[in-house]
Amino acid sequence: MGRTLSPDLCVIGAGAAGLSIAAVASRLGASVVMIEAQRLGGECLHSGCVPSKALLAAGADGLDLESGYRAMRRAIEELAPQDSVARFEALGVTVIQAEARFTDERTVEAGDATIRARRFVLATGSRPELPEIPGLADGPCLTNETVFDRAPDIEHLLVLGAGPMGVELAQAYRRLGRWVTLIARRRVLARDDPELAAPVIAALEAEGVEVIEQASVARVEWPGGPLVGLAIGDGSSRQVAGSHLLVATGRRAHVEGLGLEAAGIRASAKGIVVDARLRTTNRRVFAVGDAVGPHRFTHMAGHHAGVVIRNALFRLPAKVDHRAVPRVTYTTPELMQVGLTEAEAREQHGRIEILRHPFAENDRAVIDSEPAGLVKLIVGPKGRLVGGGVVGIGAGELALPLALMITRRLPLSAMAGAIVPYPTRAEALQRAAGRHYAAKLLNPRTKRLVRLVSRLS
Repeated sequence: MGRTLSPDLCVIGAGAAGLSIAAVASRLGASVVMIEAQRLGGECLHSGCVPSKALLAAGADGLDLESGYRAMRRAIEELAPQDSVARFEALGVTVIQAEARFTDERTVEAGDATIRARRFVLATGSRPELPEIPGLADGPCLTNETVFDRAPDIEHLLVLGAGPMGVELAQAYRRLGRWVTLIARRRVLARDDPELAAPVIAALEAEGVEVIEQASVARVEWPGGPLVGLAIGDGSSRQVAGSHLLVATGRRAHVEGLGLEAAGIRASAKGIVVDARLRTTNRRVFAVGDAVGPHRFTHMAGHHAGVVIRNALFRLPAKVDHRAVPRVTYTTPELMQVGLTEAEAREQHGRIEILRHPFAENDRAVIDSEPAGLVKLIVGPKGRLVGGGVVGIGAGELALPLALMITRRLPLSAMAGAIVPYPTRAEALQRAAGRHYAAKLLNPRTKRLVRLVSRLS
């Protein structure tokens, strides 16, 4: 006979969001059940952020592919104990390793257990979504869930999809000594500001990655390795052959088999339907992370976790804030953006101001012999920052000041007037913000005022 559990909180899914919620809730004194059929840690640890960044680091260190994979696995092994069953059981969480399914609006079955919790959290993540291309499913294409399992036999990797994951892995495999062709349906890093993406694309091509943009895949054949037929935007066509094909064209929420209908929970192709407080159409159930979207980042999962904890445990009406979600492509150079791009800001606000400061004019960048890239700030009609981006070495480390400026609605004077250590790349943020005031100060009227005050003193 199975057991019946009645915890304060039942978390379904042990990826970044689910683990954070379970850990914090348990530490706050709530009774927690966490259900996960696969390995704890989710995509980020096993097939996303950690392995991809580890391969990028291995390539930057000059390792070959086999050595790079060994370094990647060591990184995963070192981080895995933080997400282990043993750690969470030590925190007081009841971990059930089984598939979970709702049987009614407040009951879940998993393995031999029936769980009737006060609140549920769906943190089931996402999975790769394969595009409908003739012939694609006829061969062994790779996704982020499988590419990290193979190493030495990859000779020429065709990467279909040029978002952050595709671009990062293209650079990683090229640096690890393999031929790489990167295929973009529109342009490389299409969601990002073209001005900021351009140095990344130039770096890929300089390192030997073949970049094909404005290319739609007409068909994939498998005469041994993949043979991809492309229709190019200029009206031409070509075929590209390789040893392996990696599909990195997008992801979809993992909601199948959960019995959502029985629980009265609505979901669409984009994910589980939630309100601003991350409540589903069943008010006992929250949904977070990749299962919700649209920003499928580990740091967004962490933000969701905080919103759910405040709502579920403290009954505070916390809401998700999408105004300043940072995103980083961890190539060399890195590309970071927060808030609106220039195109998005022009569409939303009409009149905007663009402030730039190139790293070629930043002393730290010159000292390090890494002067490529720039800071780009986007100022709305009220003189507040609405977006910004950085391309260059360590760009991701500059996300926090921009996110704070946007979320706290701070005036540009807060950044322009701050004391910034010298020499650092952060000075480029300050210099860019200062350009907003330069035009107002460096004009004939101000000069006349200075001369008048000097005569009176």
